[in-house]
Amino acid sequence: MSKIAKVKKRYGTIVDFDSKKILNSIRKASHEVGLRHDIASKLLPSIENLIFRKYKGRIPAVENIQDIVEDVLINHGYLKVAKAYILYREKRRELKTSYFGVKDDLKLSLNAIKVLQERYLLKDEFGNIIETPLEMFRRVANAIAKIDLAYNGNAHLIEEEFFKVMSNLEFLPNSPCLMNAGTSVKQLNACFVIPINDSLDEIYESLKISALIQKTGGGTGFSFSKLRPKNNLVVSTKGRASGPVSFMSLFDKSTDIIKLGGKRRGANMAILKCDHPDILEFIKCKSDGGFSNFNISVSVTDEFMKAVLKNKDYELKFGSVIKKVNARNIFDNIINESWKTGDPGLIFIDEINRKHSLYAQINSTNPCGEQPLLDWESCILGSINLSKFVHNKKIEWDRLKKIVRLGVHFLDNVIDANHYLTKDIEAVTLSNRKIGLGVMGWADMLIKLGVKYDSNEALKLAEKLMKFISSEAVNMSIELGKKRGSFPNFKRSKLKDKYDYMRNATVTTIAPTGTISLIANCSSSIEPLFAISYTKEILDSKFIEINSLFEETAKKCGFYFEELMYEIARNGIKNVREVPKEIKKLFVTSMDINYEWHVKMQSAFQRYTDNAVSKTINLPENASKEDVKKAYLLAYKLKCKGITVFRYGSKDKQVLYLENKCLDCGN
Repeated sequence: MSKIAKVKKRYGTIVDFDSKKILNSIRKASHEVGLRHDIASKLLPSIENLIFRKYKGRIPAVENIQDIVEDVLINHGYLKVAKAYILYREKRRELKTSYFGVKDDLKLSLNAIKVLQERYLLKDEFGNIIETPLEMFRRVANAIAKIDLAYNGNAHLIEEEFFKVMSNLEFLPNSPCLMNAGTSVKQLNACFVIPINDSLDEIYESLKISALIQKTGGGTGFSFSKLRPKNNLVVSTKGRASGPVSFMSLFDKSTDIIKLGGKRRGANMAILKCDHPDILEFIKCKSDGGFSNFNISVSVTDEFMKAVLKNKDYELKFGSVIKKVNARNIFDNIINESWKTGDPGLIFIDEINRKHSLYAQINSTNPCGEQPLLDWESCILGSINLSKFVHNKKIEWDRLKKIVRLGVHFLDNVIDANHYLTKDIEAVTLSNRKIGLGVMGWADMLIKLGVKYDSNEALKLAEKLMKFISSEAVNMSIELGKKRGSFPNFKRSKLKDKYDYMRNATVTTIAPTGTISLIANCSSSIEPLFAISYTKEILDSKFIEINSLFEETAKKCGFYFEELMYEIARNGIKNVREVPKEIKKLFVTSMDINYEWHVKMQSAFQRYTDNAVSKTINLPENASKEDVKKAYLLAYKLKCKGITVFRYGSKDKQVLYLENKCLDCGN
């Protein structure tokens, strides 16, 4: 039977005709009215035949195909199914256009449309949406591709490639780039480290700059280690210092104010060295529920960790040695607070600087820890949607290679297209041209490959995959270095002994991808699935959101019905008898995975990642402090660059993790 090859989406985009979408929509309507046998497969040949006969030699629109589906359902006597199909079709359209005010020209999920409406799509002076998702991608592609003109490139051709890879949701840059490219703002980077020096003038200057960064959607990291400890004498005034934690409060309140007028909640990272005299106050500063705009981490050295393992004392100092304390006691305090609140995490600062491609010292990271940066440095990130690169249970390596190379090209262009908020940020960023190409949809890829997340097979695949991505990213950076010139600090870097050219001091990063994975409708970063199914209310209607891969599997295996999806949303998948054991193992969620697998997965990706890996080590509510300690020690042993835990139910950490860390770090 002849079939239609192409279809026109609502706002003019031409895509491949996909009969699976017809099957899924009929099955959804059938289950809605309690019809258990599969009429979709039975009716599909008739539907495809009608479409071909009516539109032979032409390209039908989505609405044309939906009309034919309705007619076939009615003509075959499935009136209730037809009604459910029509109602569902109209309700989704109403939600996306009337409620969200967004013309959905990409047929995105409701979650994606909501976040685009709230944060990304351009609005007029009255707050009305004035662009569609596709127009957003066109705006970004056009602004970033123009940079090719400066290097005698074909800007029109590369614009089409950038547009295609974003509109196919195969690659997305960090949030500020999507929000600001092609606008008057033009601040496109997500990650910043701003120094805080020990004078009032410099502290308030850093505060001002961090406010400007957060206003444009970036996240800021700080080391407060240079600030003198509490009660230390201030020579100029003969007064006593208030200490680092007091100044953290200043930055926290500033972020509260900025987020009222910004597109996103601001996000900060506060870091304090393990040998700072105020380390105990810092460790416990989140116990009272304060510092809601901060993730905090202790910068620990190899010396400190060895003292912990040997139960020895170490020195607290500020200029000179203040006193000696027991390292294991400090470490136990860290563990206790992490168990209670999820903070502080650890930054393994010596490992970071050992692996840094430059000889300069790093002291801090961005808000989620994946981007260690020099003082005043910023970085642009982007992520590849791995779920798009599996076909017939095999990874499409050639396609992936092409997108890796295009991603490096895109991110390097952003460095030139970016507007830098200060001369210091511009000078350091352009001297090193760091980019961070990462991934999202890792859990989806494993499911499509039929590989358990918590398995040695998954760990081996993680290393193989990231080694491939890193190698291709480096090769592309070398090519760009030949054409455009190496980054200015190349001759003073560790890379000069390995390569003749290199455009970027770093090329890979694993970021959390909170909002961009919502847009791409894939699992976040390298995390397991957070949930299989959940319910939400919009316009007084209750909608159930189901992981698309699970829904597809449930229908294929014959155990899908609406009531079961609601039960999974309420109670999780673990104790639902109707779901086969092998499916439960494949669709494992983050809370069901032992902490060791979380840490090992982070380490596997870190082995071939230039910068760092943001990965939350999820723990069940009944996890012990000993579990937290073991996770932190394992991360050190496996040479991770940092670690943070999330014990389910620990104070308000769940809200902070989901809303602040994942959604507001700029990724």
